[in-house]
Amino acid sequence: MTTTAPQQPATKDAATSAVRARLRGQIQQLLAFASLIAIVVFFSIANDRFLTWANVTGILLAATVVGLLALGTTFVIITGGIDLSIGTGMTLSAVMTGVFLTYLGMPLWLGVILAILFGGLLGLINGVNVAVLKIPPFIATLAMMLVAAGLSLVISGTAPIYFKETPDFVRLATGSLIPGIRFPNGVLIFIIVAIVAGVILKKTLLGRYTFSIGSNEEATELSGVNVTKWKIAIYTFAGLFTGLAGVLLASRLSSAQPALGMGYELEAIAAVVIGGTSLQGGKGSIVGTVIGALIMAVLTNGLRIMSIPQEWQSVAVGAVILIAVYLDILRRKNA
Repeated sequence: MTTTAPQQPATKDAATSAVRARLRGQIQQLLAFASLIAIVVFFSIANDRFLTWANVTGILLAATVVGLLALGTTFVIITGGIDLSIGTGMTLSAVMTGVFLTYLGMPLWLGVILAILFGGLLGLINGVNVAVLKIPPFIATLAMMLVAAGLSLVISGTAPIYFKETPDFVRLATGSLIPGIRFPNGVLIFIIVAIVAGVILKKTLLGRYTFSIGSNEEATELSGVNVTKWKIAIYTFAGLFTGLAGVLLASRLSSAQPALGMGYELEAIAAVVIGGTSLQGGKGSIVGTVIGALIMAVLTNGLRIMSIPQEWQSVAVGAVILIAVYLDILRRKNA
């Protein structure tokens, strides 16, 4: 009795804390969704071209690229890490798609798979640097960001690679599989991938260890979990999203632009944080990340369609990132 009685209040407190944390997460998602609706309503009133089907599909396609990067980044950030190389990694994957399909003439399915796996390889290197060599994630992925940017320029010869000889590849993102409705395949792919990522995060061992490492890495290791192995797996898994984003971006643009990806990493990280994932790790959701990606895409498109100058668009996006990070700080203080 002396050993079990004191544990009951502690157990109750832990359960109460878990319920409160879950409620805070749900409130954060609702606030993010309400913000998305408010932004859509504002731009709809401000410009009658905003809600046209062509513009809506353009927004969704833009959200697809940022969203795919953000999905992978969600896993990394929940572990308490960061990946600054996803933007240039995406560009390098797009360039490698051009190499496989245009320079080497590989079949479409093989070139696409190899490009996605190439993104996974970049993630694997990041994972080894972080988990094995113990390089801080910020430094390891910053170095990879520069390496990927440089390789993209070297491999492409600083010139875009066009996919004129592979029209089927161009239709991969912009074509439509739904008869009679112009609903881009890229958006359909993003929806399917987001559902799969959500299931993996919630229902699989990879997802459980992602949360566990982010909540308390030392305790996770002491409980017998091979944290090094799982960290490498998580960064590699995130790299696959980078590769897929590169493939879809190249398909959407009908070319692989060697200097395009810089800046995408900030939008993706902002989408993750806006969606309620904590930069301190241990908390996050795929639903929130999808909402965050939509907010970033709607904001960028809305400002552009209102003919706001590019420099002021950058100011607005930067302000959103600052607000998102500040809200994350407030959440941690109130936790």
